[in-house]
Amino acid sequence: MAEADKVKDAPAVYRSGQDIECWLTDMDGVLVHENQAVPGAAELIQRWVDTSKRFLVLTNNSIFTPRDLAARLRASGLEIPEENIWTSALATAQFLKDQVQGSGSGNRAYTIGEAGLTTALHEAGFILTDQDPDFVVLGETRTYSFEAITMAIRLILAGARFIATNPDATGPSKDGPMPATGAIAALITKATGREPYIVGKPNPMMFRSAMNQIDAHSETTAMIGDRMDTDIIAGMEAGLHTVLVLSGITQRDEIASYPFRPNQVLNSVADLKNQL
Repeated sequence: MAEADKVKDAPAVYRSGQDIECWLTDMDGVLVHENQAVPGAAELIQRWVDTSKRFLVLTNNSIFTPRDLAARLRASGLEIPEENIWTSALATAQFLKDQVQGSGSGNRAYTIGEAGLTTALHEAGFILTDQDPDFVVLGETRTYSFEAITMAIRLILAGARFIATNPDATGPSKDGPMPATGAIAALITKATGREPYIVGKPNPMMFRSAMNQIDAHSETTAMIGDRMDTDIIAGMEAGLHTVLVLSGITQRDEIASYPFRPNQVLNSVADLKNQL
């Protein structure tokens, strides 16, 4: 029996679908692939709705607002309300809001990012400025500028705390990989000697903030993901039941190379919906 199948069938770690009250799921590679819904994804979401399961769709992408992402998912054939979407930008804004409350820290932030990040920070009560900010917050953008990165470096050297939404070094494009948040963070770290605090996956902080949003508890929450190095490790560290689907990045023969295991390995979410 293959190692992945042993994991899937092991009764000691398997919590049946009926025991799971809340679900967290990654988006790309799990629910959608190249802007098309993964077969079975729409039925799974409908099953959650029909059975009143609390759920959130998680993404490290900080470019878009939940409304933007809901529209993107709708175009792919998935009806997911914006309140059921949790991004690294929202998690970062919530983290910073918690840091500021009762700590005496200011609520001024210099940001490099798009509407997803700036909107989340505005709604969390932050003032976006390049004048003596308390935080430099780096997110995803398609328009990184030398001037903005230079400003971030100078502000961090002047004492601003360095925060990044996610660690992804590259992102996909139709022409191939392109530099993403992690790559720009590395550039800033090299120039300043300061490592950012990264909120998004694989930091389990993102999962805990998501669970707080839907009043979920780790012992009755599951995480579905397509990457061992982000979704599964973060879910495991947050104490969740973890489900790896093979419709995205991690393939079956790669699982054995990691020193940890998911609780279940399935070909896709189509297999999961049959267990609920």
